[in-house]
Amino acid sequence: MLRLVVRVLLALVLPTCLACSTGGGSTSGGPAVGELTDLPIARAPFAHVEANWKQRLDQAYVYVELVGSYTRIGKALESADRALREQGIEPSGPPFALYFDDPAEVPTEQLRARACFPVDSRVDVREPLACDLLPGTTVVYAYVAGPYPEVPRAYPGIFAFLERMRWREAGPIREIYWVHPGTVKDWSELVTEVQVPATARD
Repeated sequence: MLRLVVRVLLALVLPTCLACSTGGGSTSGGPAVGELTDLPIARAPFAHVEANWKQRLDQAYVYVELVGSYTRIGKALESADRALREQGIEPSGPPFALYFDDPAEVPTEQLRARACFPVDSRVDVREPLACDLLPGTTVVYAYVAGPYPEVPRAYPGIFAFLERMRWREAGPIREIYWVHPGTVKDWSELVTEVQVPATARD
């Protein structure tokens, strides 16, 4: 759980980045995220976080690679968004981030992350974009409402579910930013889906 405490700092850059995003999220004419989720959305003070598991299918995505402080993920998402528009690539859903390393164990300058947008299938891209396939897997997940600094406060509940299932973390943690900040009047309306890839303990 220590690995994601640093996500508190992302609030300095994520809202600005995602406000310019072309991909997914709630729009003023579409259904509310709460109508699309299959779990209650956790809210501060996160005394109870409803988590569950599901199987995710393979997902093609384009991304910008980030090596260094996770606080730069917002700038990386902004760069990915700009490159998508310049290359005429249409994302198929909301932006997300992949976090590969534990900041408690890996030096800040070596942390690896990706700023991502899903696409319907693999596409040819130019730098700074790259394309990859997120393999299907079991994930433990929950929906978290509120400003991005609030999201890490929900992680103990998600990892408690992982523990009850006797599973372990098995891959980069995914944060999906479902609500377009430009469509809300208050940060409390933002919703992040957190997914932790999981597998049985050895």
